[in-house]
Amino acid sequence: MPFRHSALLLALILAAAPALACSREKAPEVVAGPAPDTFRVAFSTSKGDVMVEVYKSWSPHGAERFYQLVSEGFFDEQRFFRVIPQYIAQFGASADPKKNDRWDDAKIPDDPRTQSNSRGTLSFAAEAPNTRSHQLFFNLKDNPKLDPQNFIPIGRVVDGMPVLDALYDDYGDTPKYRLVATLGNEYLHRMFPRMDYIKTARVVGAPMKAPAKP
Repeated sequence: MPFRHSALLLALILAAAPALACSREKAPEVVAGPAPDTFRVAFSTSKGDVMVEVYKSWSPHGAERFYQLVSEGFFDEQRFFRVIPQYIAQFGASADPKKNDRWDDAKIPDDPRTQSNSRGTLSFAAEAPNTRSHQLFFNLKDNPKLDPQNFIPIGRVVDGMPVLDALYDDYGDTPKYRLVATLGNEYLHRMFPRMDYIKTARVVGAPMKAPAKP
């Protein structure tokens, strides 16, 4: 069984090699105008619909980047590749390795954190200061321990939190981002067939007034 698993991974890597050879491209051009001060994004997922409200006042750079990604359809057909029960649900690895590389080369600076990583908030993932690019996560519970690590919320779920609670989570930390980012959904389809995913993510509605700070 270990041999078969390794052989399958090798086959997937070899199949992806031609794409990887030419995947390093310049950062993408902005595909939409400036983000509104507040906007909503509707996620259609394999488990149901989720509505997120994003506030520029919480994270100006983060909100702008999220608006750009959604506007170009970056999150369509993406898997929730890291779902840890009572912790987080992470996404942001495109099925197209070239898109991941392009956005990885366009990191944004950190914003001052004004909000806590409370249940239902949406934050960018980051490996170090000033490395936010295209991965995000939903907080499935209050996670104040993430605040000192400078994970900065950009918005919150306003409808559909039970959908996120119901995401398939038995895979936990097993899927590895680098394999997802380079091999795409083919790797996930074969290795993690029950993984939930985002069908589409779209900006909807008119700009709204941001809530007052607590």
